[in-house]
Amino acid sequence: MQIKFCGLTRIDDITTACQLGVDAVGLVFYPPSPRAVSIDQAQKLIQAVPAFTTVIALVVNMTQDELVNLANEVAFDVIQFHGDEMPSDCQKLARMIHKRWIKAIRVKADDSQEMILSQIHALQVCGASGVILDTFNDRAYGGTGHAFDWSKIPDDSPLPIYLAGGLTPENMSRIVSNQSLMVKIHGVDVSGGIEKEKGVKCMERMTAFMSAFT
Repeated sequence: MQIKFCGLTRIDDITTACQLGVDAVGLVFYPPSPRAVSIDQAQKLIQAVPAFTTVIALVVNMTQDELVNLANEVAFDVIQFHGDEMPSDCQKLARMIHKRWIKAIRVKADDSQEMILSQIHALQVCGASGVILDTFNDRAYGGTGHAFDWSKIPDDSPLPIYLAGGLTPENMSRIVSNQSLMVKIHGVDVSGGIEKEKGVKCMERMTAFMSAFT
């Protein structure tokens, strides 16, 4: 099970996350988000990330020029498209900057397994390395703190699925003990559930989250 801590804005939080053994850290490059970081901030944060920890850049409907500039200035490893980008758009943009990429699917209340699986297949065809299943909210692109119905997660995904949306130290034990769910997902992606305020992580909650897997 791979673990990503997202929305990190402080060097201390990056250091703690890496010491706890996370597989990936996520930096948000979407100015309306309370967890957004600037290029200057990101450059400093990445200096605290050890070599074998993946840095993921989360973007939302970023323009081609903005993305090229971001890739030239910030040494991230994987790009996470978290907006309204079409699979073909993601493919084109990722090829321009020579990065692997993943895409978030924001699951709606009326989505079915078949509808989600169809979207995942479209992403696979365009070269995605994985898919994040998050909770749809018409007022935000992520970080809402709400979970979707996990029974909607498809069984036979052609791409690794990373679960997001409303994850907390309190509900991780329920996820870990649910074998039918665990076999469907490749990892988890948490942001708000390990915070004491938006953009500021809590050492105790980060530690408790990781403890659910030991």
